[in-house]
Amino acid sequence: MPIVNTLEMFSKAYHNKYAIGAFNVSNMEIIQGVTSACKELKSPVILQVSAKSRVYAGHTFLVKMAEASVIENNLPIALHLDNSTSFELCKSCIDCGFTSVMIDGSSLSYEDNVELTKKVVDYANPRNVSVEGKLGLYEGEEYTNVRIACDFIEKTKINSIAVDIGNINGINKLKNGNYELRIDILRSLKRQLNDMPMVLHGGSSIYDEEVNEFKKYGGKISDTYGYDEDILKEAVQSGICKINFNSDLQIAYTTAIRKYLFENPNDYNPENYLSFARDAVKKIVARKINNILGSNNIV
Repeated sequence: MPIVNTLEMFSKAYHNKYAIGAFNVSNMEIIQGVTSACKELKSPVILQVSAKSRVYAGHTFLVKMAEASVIENNLPIALHLDNSTSFELCKSCIDCGFTSVMIDGSSLSYEDNVELTKKVVDYANPRNVSVEGKLGLYEGEEYTNVRIACDFIEKTKINSIAVDIGNINGINKLKNGNYELRIDILRSLKRQLNDMPMVLHGGSSIYDEEVNEFKKYGGKISDTYGYDEDILKEAVQSGICKINFNSDLQIAYTTAIRKYLFENPNDYNPENYLSFARDAVKKIVARKINNILGSNNIV
């Protein structure tokens, strides 16, 4: 089984009201932690790579680790480029073996966003690579505009769309005194987007217990606000097919290393503290699958 694109994953998720976790990865231990949890829970998964992580790890290493994960776990696994803003980066990742890319033209004018996104789709789809697109917030809107979204999908032929329903990336999701998601807007989008898979960026919950543990072992972090698991689960039931997770994994991974080194000051073997961090990632991923995504027992 090779690494796959997201088309079949999303079709099944949409019609059966579960979502696929897209977990940001940048090294072997995080990939192992993510895929180990998915194997145990029989869940498909998207290994997601930022442009920065691609530079850090190198795209050849990332592709080969994704391929190794398929061999080791026998799961449907997609390798996805997240938040690319250029055709050249998307093309490079497609050419080296990524099976899914996101082109983010949301900072451009609507016309330029359509042109850039369509260019990526025209290159990717004939090569069996799926494309996620993203609208900007045009006409003074705070949330994704249904009418513009329909036009964008028709003109670009994207395979999935990232929506704005109050979601924010990072560890502080407080927006105008509120960090809830607009499920009513999401449901309106679902009714009118003709089965188009929708993606939620910034899905981390920023668990208090993880943040407190991080601080306990010397970490300095403040102003953390995340999304309650129940509202994320409701978003899945209302049409979200993919949720992006990054901050929760990073906090768990780093906290585990801090804790291990604090409790074992004489241990300098990376295999010991990195395996501890890998287990922490596995635990977080399992929690997402069980409590939010509902993608367990699918494979």
